[in-house]
Amino acid sequence: MQPDQPAIQIPNQYQLSGKHLHVTYSTTSFDGKPRFTYQDRQQTLSFSGDEIRSVETEVGILVSVTIRMTVDTGGTTFSILLPHVQIPGEQTIPVKTFGITTIHKFSIIPISGQRDFYTVTRLSGSASLVFF
Repeated sequence: MQPDQPAIQIPNQYQLSGKHLHVTYSTTSFDGKPRFTYQDRQQTLSFSGDEIRSVETEVGILVSVTIRMTVDTGGTTFSILLPHVQIPGEQTIPVKTFGITTIHKFSIIPISGQRDFYTVTRLSGSASLVFF
């Protein structure tokens, strides 16, 4: 007989930080909705449910929130690229990834040229399985 092997799980909570940024993302919560907290030097923002956009890609899961919006000049989004992670049992696994702050330029007058500008921040932290 083989000893019981812990089941491989997919994390549902990520805690990441780097260069004045702190991010917590949970794929679910007590009410079943995802939660995302973004904190930089100037602000702390909390998001839930449909305010959080998630897309599965070949390189990981891209999770985005809108951190600033204006009606006439554009807005700013923040995204994290979550690597595919498997957790044996109820462990916490260290992760390294990137956060991408995107400034979206907008004008009511048609303009040509680049309209999205990126700042990439290295993030490190943990992925874990939390029971809500």
